[in-house]
Parts: sequence; C-alpha cells; structure tokens
Amino acid sequence: MCAIAGLFHPTSTRLPDTGLLRGMAHALRHRGPDGEGFWAEAGLAFAHRRLAIVDLAGGAQPMASDDGAVVLTFNGEIYNHLALRRELEALGHRFQTRSDTEAILHGWRAWGLGVLDRLNGMFAFALWDRDRGQLLLARDRLGEKPLHYARLPDGGVAFASEIGGLLAIPGLSRAIDPTAVDDYLALGYVPDPNTIHAAIKRLPAAHFLLLRRGETRIPAPLRYWQAPRAVAAAPAQAAEELAERLQAAVEARLMSDVPLGCFLSGGLDSSAIAALSARAGHPLDSFTIGFPGAADERAEAAMLAARLGGTHHAEMVDSDPIAAARQQGAIFGEPFGDPSAVPTLAVCRLARKHVTVALSGDGGDEIFAGYRRYRWHQMAEAVRRFIPARIRGSVIGGVARAYPKLDRAPRWLRAKTTLTEISLDSAMGYYGTVCRMADRQRRGLMSRALRTAVDGHDPAARFAALMGECDPDEPLLQAQYADLHTYLPGDILTKVDRTSMAVSLEVRPPLLDHDLVAWGLALPASLKLHGGQGKHVLRGAMTPFLPAEVMRRPKRGFANPLGQVLRTHAGVVRDRLLGDAMLDSGLFDAAALGLLVDQHESGRFDHAQPLWHLLVLEGFLSGVDRAALAGFAPRPMALAG
Repeated sequence: MCAIAGLFHPTSTRLPDTGLLRGMAHALRHRGPDGEGFWAEAGLAFAHRRLAIVDLAGGAQPMASDDGAVVLTFNGEIYNHLALRRELEALGHRFQTRSDTEAILHGWRAWGLGVLDRLNGMFAFALWDRDRGQLLLARDRLGEKPLHYARLPDGGVAFASEIGGLLAIPGLSRAIDPTAVDDYLALGYVPDPNTIHAAIKRLPAAHFLLLRRGETRIPAPLRYWQAPRAVAAAPAQAAEELAERLQAAVEARLMSDVPLGCFLSGGLDSSAIAALSARAGHPLDSFTIGFPGAADERAEAAMLAARLGGTHHAEMVDSDPIAAARQQGAIFGEPFGDPSAVPTLAVCRLARKHVTVALSGDGGDEIFAGYRRYRWHQMAEAVRRFIPARIRGSVIGGVARAYPKLDRAPRWLRAKTTLTEISLDSAMGYYGTVCRMADRQRRGLMSRALRTAVDGHDPAARFAALMGECDPDEPLLQAQYADLHTYLPGDILTKVDRTSMAVSLEVRPPLLDHDLVAWGLALPASLKLHGGQGKHVLRGAMTPFLPAEVMRRPKRGFANPLGQVLRTHAGVVRDRLLGDAMLDSGLFDAAALGLLVDQHESGRFDHAQPLWHLLVLEGFLSGVDRAALAGFAPRPMALAG
C-alpha cells in the first residue's frame, strides 16, 4: 500500500517544480512511511510514498522500463501478478524484480489499455508512456484505492491519492462546492466524481483517464468494467460454488512479505474470512474492539479465534464522539459523516501494533444483501406493485405526511418512514432509506445563499439514474447496483482506506474480488434474501466451516450509540454548531441549528445522525480558509496581516 502524486504539463518542455512535488508527497507520508521516490522529465513528475508489502528490496517506485520510456507510480496490490508475469515472460518480457508493480509496466507494453481488464486487485496508478505521449490514470473496479486530480492555474494537471496531496499546491482553488455540501448532508459523504472542493475531482471506480501530450483539455473519464445489471440463472450448487470462489479470493489475498492478520467481529463476513484463511493453512492474528454501552462482540470473536487457532487481540475503547467528529476532516480531507469511522480507526490502530496487512469482511452486505434496507425495499416494492401509483401517492402519501414522527416510540409505531417509502416510486423510495437527512430538513438548516446555490440539485437523481440502468423486474439488484456505485465506494471503502492509511495499515477485502462480486450480484434474489434474512447463500457456503451460533447471530452495528451522548452534552454540541466556524461560513441558518439541538436535547426527537454530520462539518470548516467560502460568508472577513 502506498501513496502516489504527480504533475503533468502537456505543452511544457520544462521540468515541473520538484519542490512542489516533494511537498505533495510529504502530505501523504502517512500512507507510505517506508520510503519515497521521485521521477521527473520534461512536463512530467511522479512521486511515490511506499508501505513495503511485497518484494521489500526490489519494489521501489516510481518504476521505469529498461529504456526509461514507460514510468509507473502505483498504489495497491495485484493478486494475480505471478500469472501475468508467466504470460508476459512467454511473450519475451524480462522481469527485474518480484514486485507486482512490474507486471503492470510490462502489461501496458504488451496490451495497452487491455492491461486493465487483466488486473485482479485493488489499485490506483499513473503510467507515463513517453513514446505515445500518454499519461494514464486508472482506478480499480470497486473503488478500493482512491485517486484525485485537479486542473492547475497554469494549465497543468495534478493528481494524488488523497485530497491533502493536492491541497499542498499553492494557488489551487479551495472553493467549496455547494452541491457537494448538499450531497454530504443527504448521504454522509460526497459521492464520486466530486469532492467538497469544486476544483478537485475523484476518479470514479472502474474508470480511467487518458491525458495526451499537447492536449490541454481534460477528457471525461471512461469506464472499463461494468457490474451486472440483470440476474443470471441460479447455479446448480450455488453455496458450494461460493465457498470455492471465496476460498480462492482469500488465498490470493494472503500474498505478503510482512505480517498479516484479520479483523474479526462476531458477524458472518469477518468470521468467514478468518475461517477460510485458517482452512488455507494460515490461521491469522485477529483483532476486535469493544465500546462501553455499545454491542460488544469481543467474547464471540475470542471464542472463534481460539477455535481457528490464531492469536487474538482485543481492546475496549472509550472514545469521545464529539471530539472524534472534529478529527474526521483531517483524516478524510473533507467531511465524512459515517460514525463507524471512529471504531474502524480504533481497530486499525490495534492491528497496526502487530501486523502491516489485515483482511476484512467488507463487501458482504452489499453483494449478498445483508442490509436491513434491502429487505424493506423488497417488501415495499411488493406493495407498490399491488397498489396503483395514484392511490399510493394520494392516499398512502397523505397518511405518511400526517403521521407523526415518533423517534422515541417503539419500532412498531414508527411507521412514517415506511409509509413514505411505499408512497414513492421504487428509486425515490430506496433513496429515502439511504438518505441521512431528508430534503426538507436539509433545506431548513441552510442559509438563503446556500439554498440558492443548490437550487435544482437533487442528491436522489443519481440513484434514479443508476437503478434505471438495471432490469426493472429485479428491485433487489437495482438497490445493490445503486449501492455499488455510491455507498460502497463513497462510504465503506473510503472509510476503510483513510482510517487504515492514517496508521499505515493495508486492508484487503476478499469479498470484493471483482469476479466474485459480478457472480454474487447476478444471483437471483431468493439466494440472497430468504425467510426474512439476508446472505442466504453465504450462510449456506459457510455452514461446513463456522459454528451454528455465528450463522444465527443477528447483524450488529459497528458504532457508538450517539443519541444519548449528544443529548448529555447538548451544551457542547450547541456551542460547536453555533460557533464561528459554522456561522462565519454563511452556509447555515443559526436559528434552525439551535432548534435542531433543542429538539434532540428534549428527548422527543432523535437527531443524532444529522447532528453528528453537522459536527463533522463544523470540524472541517474550522480548518478551511475563509476565502473558500467567500460566496456565502455573511460577515466581513478579516484581511490577512
């Protein structure tokens, strides 16, 4: 795992500013503490920060071909690099190292853009081909590794693994994108291809960008891989086939020249990874954390680890979520509202004390329908198909609008969300289940200037477009497909990458092997949702390898219980949300912010989620230059001395 950065001036014959490049690399040093490397030539410069995992002696980067005409800076792991190496050697290529990086370098010369189709792994890289005059930026199929880029004031292009690498460039606009603020408040993250800064873009998963010498225009990124959009016939022995596929994916990710472990909770996904690693003859060190007052899975994890033969490490972590909210901007480079980032960072810190690489169970919920919202979406869709749209909109929608919002009532009385979802069409109904702050609530918190700036923007539109690309008779696949392009790369994988890289830990999720993902998504819904429970086929696949109690255990959250903490410390929350960072930004209405805190403190409403998102945003804004908010700030800004 590493960090990459670079500068490209397509019409220049001069060396780029290498001092600037070193500053970009320094901002990314946490991702690669084991070394750094640089390459510079006319109009181009690459930087690399290395976390050494494979070929510790010979894998230094940037890596160049023998003649220096092709240069690569790469972040990630290519799990099939040995098979690619054999194929390339048969074509006459001669390798100088054992590094997976070199397989990409030779693969480009042999197959051009076709090399992307052959790579099995997680990656973000930049490759310069001097003879062709082309700079290729590429990102893996699921979005496990990040890559950001920006147009420079002088017409050049810069790229970096994280936003912070680009913010090290003086003169690059820091202006806040108002639609990104709207997206963040709605979803808890800024979805690709945007970032919180209007000038900085994120290369979407499964896309590449090809820049050419002499051309100053940045073309639109192009997709090289497509997830299934229709359901295939069910395999004859689906559970058995899944077990074989997942075993192969796990074994491929055991490739390492440094200590390797795994995250282990009491849940099915991480337990499956640990069990299959042990079955492959590699019982791994495992890592679990617990939080006071939250679901504590340390005991269950310890029992499974003892059964599998690995050394188990567990800690109880007592964190301050309000203080943690202020740290998210520094970790993620922009507002990131998933509160489970706090325990994820804690378990990464624990793991890094013992290993350099950890396997995770991420992806199982998205691929095999583990989220509760998938079951609700299936049920709501069944009702929609039974009741005409006119009646749903007028009658059920009317009831939903009149029904009180009973946040503190027993679950069976909190029907407003369900009624609202049923009254809407399929895409808008599903968007309602993933939306963290409803449109009316968001707009009510915004200043007039921000409302004007986001007028016409609808965070739900991307969900409607994505779900519209799938078979309309497969509502579960539609929801999974939407998550695969939004929630998975924007929330889950961003969370794992930034928190692990903050402590220089590499994380590998075997369930996100792209062939396994394509196979799993295309399974019929009955193999994923069965008897009111998700992951049906995964449970069948793991029955021979895991104890029955793991199979029966319900899914638990991985986050602190925020509601009571924010209620107990409402005074601190109010001070933060009505402090200078928020009010000087010009983005919010002070009275509306105060009312939100008051309602939560009263106990009649549960606003924990929006309050956490706002606290995270406050922490981010406290570190933003006021000039980035010049279009919104209501107060005169002091001039720098």
